[in-house]
Amino acid sequence: MAKTKILFVTHEMSPFLEISKISEITRQLPQAMQEKGFEIRILMPRFGSINERRNRLHEVIRLSGMNIVVDNNDNPLIIKVASLPAARMQVYFLDNEEYFQRKKIFRDEGGKFFGDNNERSLFFCKGALETVKKLGWSPDVVHCHGWFTAMIPLYLKKVYHDDPTFKDAKVFYSLFNEEKDFSGPDTMGTKLAEMAADEDVTKEDAAVYGSGSYADVYKGALTYTDVVVMADDNLDKDVLQFVEDQKIRVFRPESAEDYENFATLYEEFASEEVEA
Repeated sequence: MAKTKILFVTHEMSPFLEISKISEITRQLPQAMQEKGFEIRILMPRFGSINERRNRLHEVIRLSGMNIVVDNNDNPLIIKVASLPAARMQVYFLDNEEYFQRKKIFRDEGGKFFGDNNERSLFFCKGALETVKKLGWSPDVVHCHGWFTAMIPLYLKKVYHDDPTFKDAKVFYSLFNEEKDFSGPDTMGTKLAEMAADEDVTKEDAAVYGSGSYADVYKGALTYTDVVVMADDNLDKDVLQFVEDQKIRVFRPESAEDYENFATLYEEFASEEVEA
């Protein structure tokens, strides 16, 4: 029997980048699943604060060289890889000088939300899926972590749904108690949906991302999600209400180390249709 294949997509992972609880979960969960016999791949951005020499990142020439179009501009995509020998895992990093080579991650030195975080997110999400295509590897489950991955469910359901690489993939999305200050000047903006619609999807499909607030970004992502993982406490009430209203299937792990139930759930979707 073929191994179940899981793609983990995240903006952070220990030991490379540690901002929140997400980094530890995305470090431990893939390893636990690999040890249970699953086939995994992990993708994340190569932010400027990640030390290439210390973490032994090196470019994967056969995967690099693509251009990703964002807001009508071609942006070169460089793919790098690092190994975690103790875990026998490789992590693929998506790099771009303009979007990721900064000392700060999502906010500048003054604490202001980067004005192009919407472009950076789009670039990462599109680049991640194109990288997997180039790998020639078809995941059964695409498991997203963190708001930076919010466009992946939309792309999978509306752009790549007939692509042989992704046509049977199910989307999991883990919800965390993340920084929610996307309001006022700190917002992804309606331009997020506009840029997505300009390139790949209809305005109606992208409109669910709304104003670009934290809650709206997640409502957009969850509209195209098959299973929501409640990975934290004190989650956004607006987002939780949306999950309930839309009757999206929910998985509540007993703990971050609830690997048996995670494994059972992943196996369910190896080649099966999702049941609400």
